[in-house]
Amino acid sequence: MRASLRDDLKAALKSRDRAAITALRSALAAIDNAEAVPADHPLDGSTGSEHVAGAASGLGAAEAERRHLTDTDLRSIIEKEVRERSVAAEQYEQAGRTDLAERLRAEAQVLSRHLSPLG
Repeated sequence: MRASLRDDLKAALKSRDRAAITALRSALAAIDNAEAVPADHPLDGSTGSEHVAGAASGLGAAEAERRHLTDTDLRSIIEKEVRERSVAAEQYEQAGRTDLAERLRAEAQVLSRHLSPLG
């Protein structure tokens, strides 16, 4: 799913489709954020510094392994992105901002294509 999002982002950048670019970048960022290890997760302290407690030294010592997301996880992230845009579009519609509502609906439609059984 991530590869198809990136491929669509490349196509959107080439065609200068602002709604698609915004939606796809946001979805990819949400996926990256979901993969991040929580800040309170300690790093491996075996290569620490003798001068500074808790410091990491050496090449890659401060790198934390990212979480692996399943296809179900990715799908739920995309569904949440679509849902958030739909709710915000309704709120903008009620506030009389149909221009912003239409933009958010276009973004939701772009992301919805990746939720189809074939996508």
